[in-house]
Amino acid sequence: MTTTAPLRQHHQHCDELFAAAEEAVTKGDWANGGQSLESFLQEMESHFQCEEQTLFPAFEAATGMSQGPTQVMCIEHGQMRELMQQMQEALDQQDADGFGGAAETLLIFMQQHNMKEENILYPMCDQRVGADVAEKVQAALHSHA
Repeated sequence: MTTTAPLRQHHQHCDELFAAAEEAVTKGDWANGGQSLESFLQEMESHFQCEEQTLFPAFEAATGMSQGPTQVMCIEHGQMRELMQQMQEALDQQDADGFGGAAETLLIFMQQHNMKEENILYPMCDQRVGADVAEKVQAALHSHA
C-alpha cells in the first residue's frame, strides 16, 4: 500500500458523506441532513489535519519545498473550511437555497482539489516519504473514525 492510499480512500468516504447530507437537505430532512453534515465536517477536518500535520510536513522535510504544492493545498483547505461553515450556517437556519449554493461551490472545489492531490501531490509524496509516514497517516485517519 502506498503512503497516500488511505487518503485517496478517505476522499471517497468524505464524498459519500457529502452526498448524503446534500440529499437529505434537498428532501427537506433537516435532522438527517444535520447528522450527515456533522459526520462530513468531522471527517473533512480529520482529513485536512492528517495532511497538514503529518503528510505535508514530511513531504516538505523530504523535498525542501515548503512554498510549493503543499502551501497551495493548505490555502485551499482554508477556502473549503469557509464553504463548509457556510453550509453549517445555512443548515442551522434551514436555508435550503443557501445550503445548496455553498454545497455546489464546495463540490466543484473538492473535485478540483482532490484531482490535484491524487494526480500530482500524492504521487510525489509516495515517491519521497517513507513507510513511517504511511503508518502515521493511517493512524491519524483512523483515530478520528
